[in-house]
Amino acid sequence: MTSSEPSVGRPIRNAEAVRLSEIPILTTDHWRQEILRATRYSAGKKEWRICALFALPKGGAFRLITVLANNREQSLTVFATDVRDRYPALTPDVPEAHLFEREIAEQFPIKPEGHPWLKPVRNASSTEYFKIEGDEIHEVGVGPVHAGIIEPGHFRFLCNGEDVFHLEIALGYQHRGIERALQGGPNKRTLSYMETLAGDTTIGHTLAYSLAVEGLSRLDVSPRAELIRGIALELERLANHTGDLGALAGDVGYLPTASFCGRLRGDFLNLSAQICGSRLGRGWLRPGGVLFDLPKDQTEGFLSKLKATFRDVKEAAQLLWHRPSVMARFENIGAISQQVCQELGIVGPAARACGLRNDIRHDFPSGIYRNARIHIPTRHSGDVFARAYIRWLEIQESTRFIEAALRSAVEAPISKPTTQAPLQSNSIVVSLVEGWRGEICHVALTDHLGAFARYKVIDASFHNWTGLALALRDQQISDFPLCNKSFNLSYCGYDL
Repeated sequence: MTSSEPSVGRPIRNAEAVRLSEIPILTTDHWRQEILRATRYSAGKKEWRICALFALPKGGAFRLITVLANNREQSLTVFATDVRDRYPALTPDVPEAHLFEREIAEQFPIKPEGHPWLKPVRNASSTEYFKIEGDEIHEVGVGPVHAGIIEPGHFRFLCNGEDVFHLEIALGYQHRGIERALQGGPNKRTLSYMETLAGDTTIGHTLAYSLAVEGLSRLDVSPRAELIRGIALELERLANHTGDLGALAGDVGYLPTASFCGRLRGDFLNLSAQICGSRLGRGWLRPGGVLFDLPKDQTEGFLSKLKATFRDVKEAAQLLWHRPSVMARFENIGAISQQVCQELGIVGPAARACGLRNDIRHDFPSGIYRNARIHIPTRHSGDVFARAYIRWLEIQESTRFIEAALRSAVEAPISKPTTQAPLQSNSIVVSLVEGWRGEICHVALTDHLGAFARYKVIDASFHNWTGLALALRDQQISDFPLCNKSFNLSYCGYDL
């Protein structure tokens, strides 16, 4: 136990179901002090971070469920408190709590007292924007309707000439209601919701859901199915990282890499389609296993296509790193410090670009990752270049991982799910997956019948949008497309 570790939480493993009665319910003051003690930034590091924080009705009051994670110690802990209409806000002392508390205040009649600004999280139409006054200050608004085929989001820049003083991001124009629709499940629609939570992260979210259900129902998954799931997750990472490198090249007008990577992203997607019939991996993963395997007689052809695509990506990426005009636009642009990264709870490649070696596959491994070695690359500059180069390093590692997994695999039947096993009643499970954007967290709570009383989803984008806003401070407004693409966050994964 570390000196800052919460002494009262229920330790829990990734995808381990425990009874709700085992979760400690603290007084609000005690709950707050435990979080502040665990998450304080000291001596250049922060031991614990907020993985999930949300409310659910409990009689005439509300219960605040808290999940903290310690990546270095590979520890998760869960505890809660009951509040009525208000409680002392965490945000002034724990900045990473700001979005969680704004969401709580938006969803329920609860006020985190002392929160600096409880502006809406998803009710964008009622947003009151931050103001800076001055004769030379002007505002530039972009969106929510954009020129490309993308989802709605509004970006408001407060500038002095070309210099950005502040970027405010307003999302929530879609009002999707996914979490509300998941209550009472699982049912025949649940998997469709999971596969479309964020369309470019079908595998990541479906895997997180499958792990949660397997924890609640004690379903076993065969080693072969776990291997196929790992391949699916890494193919999703390969496709999106490759597409991002191409998009970053396009944002600085470097067409060779932009053109190559646009095509090569499709080649990785086609490898997923070769196995399951869907380029995005829909219909592939299910609780208890997978529906599609890679036949032995197709393995060599699959590996040949994988290696050929990787060679082409390598050539396209090397063009970027050896082009001075590209590097001039990547380096020292949109940098955030490691301290800011930790204080905001940033995850995924954006965190590893700041030197944080955080990755669920290593820190909270499940499935094939419990036995397969994953190298976690990092950079330290925290700028556009670091976020781009981390993608290239992860492309190399994912390719190596898939090849090693298939070379060492013993041919065996996959575990195909048939009927849905009943879920353990009055229980909670936390499932974590390292999606290509970063940490995906699903928290499922069941009622006395074993149905979902609450299903909470935290996509990596939820943690990282504020990081993008801070990356634009003191930058040129023309740097926004590049910084935005270097994070490449999800609108729909946020608008739940």
